[in-house]
Amino acid sequence: MNEVLLRSLTPSVLAILVRRGADFAAAEDAVQDALIEAIRVWPADPPQDAKGWLVTVAWRKFLDATRAEAARRRREDLVDEEPMPRPAPAVDDTLQLYFLCAHPSLTPSSAVALTLRAVGGLTTRQIAQAYLVPEATMAQRISRAKRTVSGVRFDQPGDVATVLRVLYLVFNEGYSGDVDLAAEAIRLTRQLAAAIDHPEVAGLLALMLLHHARRAARTAPDGSLVPLAEQDRGRWDTKSIAEGVEILQAALARDRLGEFQAQAAIAALHADAPAAEETDWVQIVEWYDELARLTDNPVVRLNRAVAVGEADGPRAGLAALAALDDSLPRHTAVAAYLHERDGDLTTAARLYSEAAHKAPNLAERAHLTRQAARLNARRRR
Repeated sequence: MNEVLLRSLTPSVLAILVRRGADFAAAEDAVQDALIEAIRVWPADPPQDAKGWLVTVAWRKFLDATRAEAARRRREDLVDEEPMPRPAPAVDDTLQLYFLCAHPSLTPSSAVALTLRAVGGLTTRQIAQAYLVPEATMAQRISRAKRTVSGVRFDQPGDVATVLRVLYLVFNEGYSGDVDLAAEAIRLTRQLAAAIDHPEVAGLLALMLLHHARRAARTAPDGSLVPLAEQDRGRWDTKSIAEGVEILQAALARDRLGEFQAQAAIAALHADAPAAEETDWVQIVEWYDELARLTDNPVVRLNRAVAVGEADGPRAGLAALAALDDSLPRHTAVAAYLHERDGDLTTAARLYSEAAHKAPNLAERAHLTRQAARLNARRRR
């Protein structure tokens, strides 16, 4: 049973059902039912055309559900419309489905949440973490979005900004290691960049390439996280870095700065430094100032505090951190790092331990626990 194959086929099957006239919520339910059927049937009797099989079964599931609620005449009409099993077209519908899910009837935040859940394959908990809200709040938001689009025909694509936000969050979740979606997000963003000439689309593609270029160096052979300053830069993908920088420079030359271009500029400065100690932190702080002006995002200001600590010293970084809400994700970890830089090992060790308990994934928790243990061992010497 190839679960990776099933996950990769889900967006296309969902898009086909929507194009055939199924409303989004019913189509999603039908596809989920088809996936359950595939898990039950395929190990003993794998189909020759997996996608065609899923489309046929999902469409039948949709029709069955429709029959239970519709009048007799409409039920009979839909039975006549049921397609015969045949190979599904080998067209990639995923990007189109992202646009369709960014429906004009939804707010941008609801459209992003719905698309991440239905198309991106993220759990409600992962989406809630990305939005910095409780899981129950995000579950309600997704449910409201489904109710809003229930019965709506998806023939009005949403705007590019919403689709970019979805792709960005899918990439970030994939890059974190919980769900490997980073390469898929890059592929779809390449398609979007080829279709739409916009500097922010280019900026997002550059940002993804520059971050993805460091992926091989982000973990040690035992799976533990390697901080940026300690990464083996010889393992970075120089081809992706060069491509990302070239795309970014062309976008910045158009003088229509957006948040993804600013983030890509920060990533490019990290990629340009031959060693961690040669990083141009002063310029990175300037780019974070631009990014904060564009987004007013508290996470941006948290990252800026780290950059200030590198550019102007740890106490300046701690002063910048003090202006932020200490409930922000990774706030405690940043405080621990800056206190360690300032020589306060006792406070840093305590904060690393606290941050480990708040970590969103096992790899980060293990890394922060090791940091606390390292400092405690130094203090005992």
